[in-house]
Amino acid sequence: MAKRDSEKQGADSPSQLIDQRIEELGDWRGEMLSRIRTLIKEVDPDVLEEWKWRGVPVWYHAGMICTGETYKSAVKVTFAKGASLDDASGLFNSSLEGNTRRAIDFHEGEAVDEKAFKALVHAAIALNTSKKWCLVRADVQRGRTH
Repeated sequence: MAKRDSEKQGADSPSQLIDQRIEELGDWRGEMLSRIRTLIKEVDPDVLEEWKWRGVPVWYHAGMICTGETYKSAVKVTFAKGASLDDASGLFNSSLEGNTRRAIDFHEGEAVDEKAFKALVHAAIALNTSKKWCLVRADVQRGRTH
């Protein structure tokens, strides 16, 4: 089985790569990515961090929770199963047209609604660990569709 990029001998861990990205950005985007990461870890101190797709931080707990992409004018946090989450506070403001993902684009100077963001992370973890979701995932892995 092929090893992940982060597992190759001599490679930095995903957490170290995320640390480096935050430092390299050196501006509001690094600060925002760091804040998002901190909030995720406050919800789930044992969250698994990965480094995917040539430089995207990804957080997992029994499945993907979200990604943290950085662009010139935004930090985009995409929830893998966001369309299935209750977003009572209306944080999702991007990728609204799909059936699966939802995203939040944070721009310079914007504050994070920490309570609402943490609620989304909690909901994503709850969905990932729910019996129904685990059964659907197992069926898909066996080639069955719903």
